[in-house]
Amino acid sequence: MSLTDSSPAQIAKAASIASRSLAILPSADRNNALTAIYESLLQAKESILEANTRDLDLASKAAEDGQLSQSVLKRLDLGRPGKWEDMLQGILDVRDLEDPLGKTTLKTLLDDGLTLERITCPIGVLLIIFEARPEVIANIAALAIKSGNAAILKGGKESTASFHAISSAISSALTTTAVPNAAIQLVTTRDIIASLLECDDHIDLVIPRGSNELVRYVKASTRIPVLGHADGLCHIYIHPDAVTESCVRILMDSKLGYPAACNSVETLLIHHEALHSHLPAIASALLEKGCSLRCDGASKESLLACLPADKAALLQDAVDEDYDTEFLSPVLAIKTVSAPANAPLNVALSLAIAHINAHSSHHTDAILTSSASVAKQFQASVDSACVFWNTSTRMADGMRFGFGTEVGISTNKIHARGPVGLEGLCIYKYAVSGHGQVAGDYGGSGGRKWKHERLSID
Repeated sequence: MSLTDSSPAQIAKAASIASRSLAILPSADRNNALTAIYESLLQAKESILEANTRDLDLASKAAEDGQLSQSVLKRLDLGRPGKWEDMLQGILDVRDLEDPLGKTTLKTLLDDGLTLERITCPIGVLLIIFEARPEVIANIAALAIKSGNAAILKGGKESTASFHAISSAISSALTTTAVPNAAIQLVTTRDIIASLLECDDHIDLVIPRGSNELVRYVKASTRIPVLGHADGLCHIYIHPDAVTESCVRILMDSKLGYPAACNSVETLLIHHEALHSHLPAIASALLEKGCSLRCDGASKESLLACLPADKAALLQDAVDEDYDTEFLSPVLAIKTVSAPANAPLNVALSLAIAHINAHSSHHTDAILTSSASVAKQFQASVDSACVFWNTSTRMADGMRFGFGTEVGISTNKIHARGPVGLEGLCIYKYAVSGHGQVAGDYGGSGGRKWKHERLSID
């Protein structure tokens, strides 16, 4: 890794050249590089956390002045319990995954002595633009090296000291490995993003990680393909046959486990038949932990009838805007799903699905139910990258999926979707091997005939 203040064109070209070497680097060399990064970061823990503390001090003052959101402040904290350990473990987990490169995923006999293969390969050069999140440097470096991609990283000013400290440790580690120095570059020049977004001749994919404003800006400012999501507007729908105790645990984790995360639930949809049987226990648990509940008329009326006066007084009235808001804080919007009297249960399910498809950011949405058929209908019908049954929305995570770590979560519908790990950072090429055949040999009454026989890839 190199800290660079070169021009955008020089940065992109250097990354492109380095990516060619990295793409053919043996798996053992790439794995050795990850081991070196892990050990270097481990040794530099004290200095990195000290740098992070300096960033937090400045960011806290900015937050007090209203110049920085609390959600960004929380994401900046590398000392949050488990965050440092998860970052380091993610490097080892990625290292120990199967090599994603050079795998044959299709093999066809076109004709005798003429074979087609589809083989996995790196995308090339990644541009990652992120705010806060100092652990992103280690995550991206590990995934990029393992998948054979060069990466250019540009972080926000909120975590400058953290970025420099982590980058120095990684740069020192990579000097002892076969990975080209320019394969991972941390850009230090200010106001360079717009120029990098114009380097479509060398950069192959942009991955923005940060606010809605950042993602939308990137998408509107480049011809380079963009992978990511603008919002994490996640839903949970409770069907009346759900287990109440399980609903409480899942809602507590989904909303309060890490409210600033993009996979935190923001809207609870609840079947009208579950208002009295399920909602009171859920609301009591959430209110007890300081969560604000913004209720529609039916859910508020139900809770007012059963909650103690001190808790009932905390309930707020929801407005339409709440159902399109990513709060990133201990706030939950609640909406009742009501079907006509005596209507089948699947009518309410269809209404819940329709609401989610209309208001979700297509990140992660979940259903809580005891019915497998209801769950399968939900998972098939909801148009989101992650659709869960009886589990927390916080499960939408590369580490929890077994990907080692992730470069982000994609709501795109082409190439990669959901938590993006190694597989999402690879593409493929077609290799055809022959013995002098030409296209003119085939077709017409006297030409050769194609065999097009699918061959085993074992």
